[in-house]
This record gives sequence, C-alpha cells and structure tokens, in this order.
Amino acid sequence: MLVLRLLNVVAPAYFLCISLVTFVLQIFLFIPSMFRDPSTTPLFSPALLHGALFLFLSANALGNYVLVIQSSPEDLGKGLNLGEGAEVVADWLDGSRSPGSGLPSTHFCRLCARVTQRHDHHCFFTGNCIGSRNMRNFIMFCLYTSLACLDSLVAGMAYISAALSMSFANPLAFLTLLPHSISQFFSGALLSSEMFVILMLYLWLGIGLACAGFCCHQMLLILRGQTRYQVRKGMVVRARPWRENLQEVFGKRWLLGLLIPVLNVGSDYHRQKEK
Repeated sequence: MLVLRLLNVVAPAYFLCISLVTFVLQIFLFIPSMFRDPSTTPLFSPALLHGALFLFLSANALGNYVLVIQSSPEDLGKGLNLGEGAEVVADWLDGSRSPGSGLPSTHFCRLCARVTQRHDHHCFFTGNCIGSRNMRNFIMFCLYTSLACLDSLVAGMAYISAALSMSFANPLAFLTLLPHSISQFFSGALLSSEMFVILMLYLWLGIGLACAGFCCHQMLLILRGQTRYQVRKGMVVRARPWRENLQEVFGKRWLLGLLIPVLNVGSDYHRQKEK
C-alpha cells in the first residue's frame, strides 16, 4: 500500500515534467527551427500552423487532465444512497458489504478513500479514480495526449533530420537511430541537446502508443457498456444499444467536448444530480 501511495504522488509529477519538457522543446527549439527567414515568412506558414496545432492539442490534453483531477469521485456515501459514510467505509473495509451492493459497479478505493460510481480503475498519472463523473474527460485526455506525442515525434524527427543531415525515408533509420546516437555521443560527435531530443523521440513514441491503445480499449468497453472493474470482477451487465452506452459517457453535447475541455454535460450522471 505504501508503494501504491508513493506511486500515486510520483506518477502525476512525472507526467507534468514530461509535459513541461515537451512544451519547452516545441516552443523554443522545434518551431523556431522551422522558420528559415522570419522576414519572408507567410501568414499561414507550416511553422505557424504547426505551432497552432501543438497549442491546441496541448491545451485540450492539459485541460482534460485538470478536469479529471477536479471531477473527483463522490464523497463517502454522499449522493449514492449508500447510507452514512462512516458505516459504508466500515462495511467495505471489513468485507461485510460487497462492492456492487449499493449501485452497479460501485467501488470504494483505499487510495482515494472515496466511493466511485461506475468505477473503472484508479489512474496513478492523475492520482484519481476514473468513474461516471470523469470518464469522458479521461478519454479525451488520453486521445489528445497521444496526438500531442505524435505531433512532437514528427517535429522532433524533422529537427534531428536537419541537424544530423539524415533521412528517415527508410523505416529502419528510426530503429537504428538510438544505438548509433549513443555511440556518437560517447565519441563526442553528438551534442548533449541532440542526444536528449533523440531520447525524447522514443519516449513520445512509447507514451503516444500507450495512450492510443488505452483509449481504443476504453472505447471498446464503453460500446459494450462495461467498465474495467466489471470485467475484472466478472460482473454481468445488461445489454443495451451501443448508442445509449456512448451517450451515457459522452452526453448529448459530445461535439463540444471534442473541441474544448469542458465538463460532461447531458450524461446520465448529471441528470441524476439534477434530480
């Protein structure tokens, strides 16, 4: 438990550090290197368009990240018709109450010390549980993080290609880039800044693929009307049309959430809160 609590603190700090490094490299290194002659740069140059795209992706990723953290799980027993908070916690801790006895897929998280409706999993990178209240924002966070990593990967490869006068036309060039760079770095033929960018390329690739795969798997579960907690516990869910499952998570104003980071509006959760 101590290790999990430590990870719950370290993982968000690690993500914020990676985000800060990515922002600094993009704004102060990659984008300026795209301007060959600032005096003759057209209004809609590729560099300006790339900068606008990166800021859009970063703002959505960071905005949804903040909303995932702010949209915390329910307070103990509050609003879930589970009885008094202290009694509910005691029942969960001593095992006398099954996790799904209050509401389907309701779960008490020891790390958060809170009850989550439609609990999916505990995300260490946000230090929060993912449930009905912040599922949509979590999926948007994963989506825009993967896109921001892909954008940074392409910009970083363009920078390294120009700095080292190499081509990535051959797919094997990227796979052999790291071992060749390590040998050149220790021989003194490669600068520390260039070596750091090369290491970041592989980090962006790994984070981008992980977030994209997680997002796709999460969408598959949503279409089936399931959560990770239900799958892990072997709970049987009522079959419903996939459109209803999507609307339950994304709400009626789903298009607004694709463009700007906003709280989920029009979902079943908020309709229950209004009642």
